[in-house]
Amino acid sequence: MTTIGQRKADHLALCATDDVAFRTKTTLLEQVRFVHDALPELDERDVDTTSVVLGKTLRAPIVIAAMTGGTEEAARVNLELSRIAEERGYGFGLGSQRAMHVRSDSTSTYAVRDVAPTTLVLGNIGVVQAKQMTTKEVAALVTNVGADALCIHLNPAMELVQPGGDRDFTGGLETIRRLREELPVPVVVKETGCGLSRSVGVRLVAAGVRHVDVSGAGGTSWVGVETRRAAAADDEPARALGEALWDWGIPTAASVGAMDAVGFETIIATGGVQTGLDVARSLALGAHAAGIARGALKALTKGGRDGAHAFLAGVEAELRAVMLLTGSRDLAALRACPKMLGDGLRAWLDHA
Repeated sequence: MTTIGQRKADHLALCATDDVAFRTKTTLLEQVRFVHDALPELDERDVDTTSVVLGKTLRAPIVIAAMTGGTEEAARVNLELSRIAEERGYGFGLGSQRAMHVRSDSTSTYAVRDVAPTTLVLGNIGVVQAKQMTTKEVAALVTNVGADALCIHLNPAMELVQPGGDRDFTGGLETIRRLREELPVPVVVKETGCGLSRSVGVRLVAAGVRHVDVSGAGGTSWVGVETRRAAAADDEPARALGEALWDWGIPTAASVGAMDAVGFETIIATGGVQTGLDVARSLALGAHAAGIARGALKALTKGGRDGAHAFLAGVEAELRAVMLLTGSRDLAALRACPKMLGDGLRAWLDHA
């Protein structure tokens, strides 16, 4: 039977490639188009990209998003990327802490506070695992890594394809309600690559949730990740199911728009965000920050710390350029600036 550590190692290796991207479905962020302002009356130096997310001020509205934990390589990646987040004034998300709960000796692979003392750090546990844990046990995951908030991730599509994955998804909303009421830190409900619908958003608000991470379709297909793992394990039924569901989910842009319509205090847009233009489009749809995962990992893998810094500097430069070219002095102005939405995105917003 595959161990949690081996599964995490597989995830990290696969996510450093393009082999697990969505095949035909896009984020639909490309269908957000800005109206050019030829007289912005702004000095580029006065453009303000700061954003307050979950009580912490980010220099730019970027979170290096959750990917990994539980192995030696994961520890190295977490340390490198969290250090970069600290240096650049971003947020940082840990991968699922399930391994840490099962094996306390893996706690060190999630420990980033020594290199990221002021960074917004997001803990992470699956709702199915959290249902089986006491609030005290979940709180320990937060405390032991010094997290500022806890992401509770939803991943039914991924689990259905994962060999030996979970099949019982009952009690999720009540678990979220319990943890939201009893934990000493904010709870962020996030998907894992399939997006959040308006109806889910409404149910979350009714449960007292104020913060979400859409993790929409169009970037890394976590169904695709598990499909690759099933194929390597010669699990033909799981591989076939994964092939059928590879592109399942709500595009990131549609999910952000749906969550904005519901009215959350914090919306983080992850799922296929690769560029500063993508970040700007996400914020224009209502997000407060954008999460970048695979792009940052690929840049680190290919070019080390310098490569990751260069990639993220490019993202910031694009965001600042869009803000100048739309006459947006700050992020509130960017959210309110004129924009046009494509027909495909409008259709999703009508039904998601």
